[in-house]
Amino acid sequence: MAACRRFSARLLASSAPFAPKQQIRRLSLHEYQSQELLQKYGVPIPSGKVVQTAQDARKAVEDLGEKCTISPQILHSLRKNTPGAPISVDNPDQGHNTASRILGNGPNGGSRPPVQQIYVSQSLASEEEWSLAMTIDRENYVPVILVRKSKGIDKDSEVASFPFAISQGVTPELLSRVSKHMTRTSSPSQASFKSLSKILNGLFRIFTDKDGTNLEITRLARTGTDGSFTCLSTAFTFDDAAAKRQPELFALRDVSQDVPEEIEAAKYGIVYVRMDGNIGNVVNGAGLAMATNDAIGLYGGRSANFLDAGGQATKQTMLKAFGIIMRDERVTTIFVNIYGGITDGRMIAESIIGAATELGPIKVPVVVRLQGTNSVEGLKLLDEANLGIHVEADFGEAAKMAVRFAAGQ
Repeated sequence: MAACRRFSARLLASSAPFAPKQQIRRLSLHEYQSQELLQKYGVPIPSGKVVQTAQDARKAVEDLGEKCTISPQILHSLRKNTPGAPISVDNPDQGHNTASRILGNGPNGGSRPPVQQIYVSQSLASEEEWSLAMTIDRENYVPVILVRKSKGIDKDSEVASFPFAISQGVTPELLSRVSKHMTRTSSPSQASFKSLSKILNGLFRIFTDKDGTNLEITRLARTGTDGSFTCLSTAFTFDDAAAKRQPELFALRDVSQDVPEEIEAAKYGIVYVRMDGNIGNVVNGAGLAMATNDAIGLYGGRSANFLDAGGQATKQTMLKAFGIIMRDERVTTIFVNIYGGITDGRMIAESIIGAATELGPIKVPVVVRLQGTNSVEGLKLLDEANLGIHVEADFGEAAKMAVRFAAGQ
């Protein structure tokens, strides 16, 4: 199925989580926070400590038994920009030296926050390792367990998918299927079956109790002579819409590693998610914002952001949205896509003109598509403002135009 093919593609990238990219904000936990949550739910993990200094790292290695793994605590959304994958150390001196190199260093020459914490955990020998996630198959509208071999025989195998029902949870039949797949035997050992049962049931309880969206065990290892499984490293994300239901969980959010623009936008009721392209979008409504990103991709472009200014966007929110996008040096074209139901097209036009006046000249091409309430008047205002703004009423044509400008055509 298509969803699993996307998951498989993500898995082929080192340290990439199972979950596909989505244009929403999520709560991402650090590895040590995810591990602590697993432990709370009775899932087997190695002993570990989070530290902030090299001296504390030395002490942690001493306490945990010499051979340890040191992991910079960088949220998964930023890891592709960091110099630090987990590092194995054999003694306290190596732990101290490794921590000294990692702590205080930031990715991209310091354009992102420096590493402030590292997680020191016991190194456990393993012959086999897996990636396992409990997430949501959004194309088939079901929760799913995804599994792939990452170490040992059949390394880099295809992703195996096990859909299930929230109302039924981890049934004996589901547990048996997953266990047989991972152990390659119809009669797995009692230890492997029991440990896998703890893991899957613990994940399910976290998934449902805490509004999980993607609970990934990035390294699930068979570590014991009896074939038992242990969760060596994890990466958990949760639904941002659950913030009011999960105050204790959301108190764990590390705002120092959030994208600053996302924090600023949230203060004004704007949903902003930084993406990897060069077309800056200003849109009203989450559905239209997703459609806008899809249209840009359809015509060969790439969005720099997902931005939903809200179904009742005001002049103030529009000015803030423009300010955020105009400061983004990656943006080579701005695409404003507004459908005016409650939102007034004339107000949108006045906001764009006001942004050009208050925030300085707009130095990149701007394509504006307006439809709905007072859209004709709004488009006329923009056309008469002599700001070099390109107006278009048709969605598809406007998206094509934005892609062409972004490509320098």
